[in-house]
Amino acid sequence: MDAPAPTGPRRPRSGRGRLDLHDLEVPEVSVLPFAIGSFQTIGPLALADFPHRHTFYEIVLVTGGSGHHVVDLHPWPITPPHLGVIVPGQIHHWQRARGVEGSVLLFNEDFLRRHPEDAAVLHVLGALAWLRPDPDQMEGLTELAAQMQRELCRADPGYESVLRAYLHILIVRAARIADALGPAAPTADGPATKVSGLVDRYLRLITAPRQGGRTLTSYAREIGVSPGHLHELVREQTGLTPGKLTRRHRILEAKRLLAGTDLTVRQVSEQTGFHDPSYFCRFFRRETGLTPGEFRRRATGMHHDPLV
Repeated sequence: MDAPAPTGPRRPRSGRGRLDLHDLEVPEVSVLPFAIGSFQTIGPLALADFPHRHTFYEIVLVTGGSGHHVVDLHPWPITPPHLGVIVPGQIHHWQRARGVEGSVLLFNEDFLRRHPEDAAVLHVLGALAWLRPDPDQMEGLTELAAQMQRELCRADPGYESVLRAYLHILIVRAARIADALGPAAPTADGPATKVSGLVDRYLRLITAPRQGGRTLTSYAREIGVSPGHLHELVREQTGLTPGKLTRRHRILEAKRLLAGTDLTVRQVSEQTGFHDPSYFCRFFRRETGLTPGEFRRRATGMHHDPLV
């Protein structure tokens, strides 16, 4: 059996002002939701220079090149070697990238089903600056990626299980480099702390796009616990209340939309769960010290306020 040639993200049509949401497109994606290749073979969107987000996970091993990689408005300089993680929902793009070389791994959450704890680790890694492995660490990671690519190309019996095992090993090694092994979540003032599977699921639910109008009760119902129990678990394990975490993410999502789209303030307000644009503006200014228009001008260099 020959393995299908990997293809990368598929860019769907998007209306004016909308952020592109890329799906993972590989042959028989429902059977093997996984692709690996170089920046060149994965496809032109591997180094997309416009803001977008994914429905899938991406791990990159950057061995050469220059420029910046912008994740949730923060430009990280490309100074290889790097190991980087982009998780579903994050907005990112490459800026003035030149000569970027290395490996790109793309996969969705179904591919993690034998090690579901890896999803939490990836979300922690996605919130960090890109890792700088030492030469021995990078050599090991690069060899792992090469083994995965050979396994996928040969498609010998059981290759899917081998790929899942290799990916788990790569994630564990990345977490060791970052000292982020195990489900974790950032606290208000310090490093990541361990969280349970229930809290991890809640954190991933609130960070999915278009969650602004949901309540703690609706999340608790989906997870299968009482709102009071979920509130206590979240507060104990993250040091923050669900309300604080939700406000933090709604501000982040508003910043993403203001900087990455030409949506009006009213539209951004609606997409982040605020039905009253005036209240949204007051909320945004209280949390950030800037009005939405001031933030957009600073983030994008725009010289006018969008119409509310």
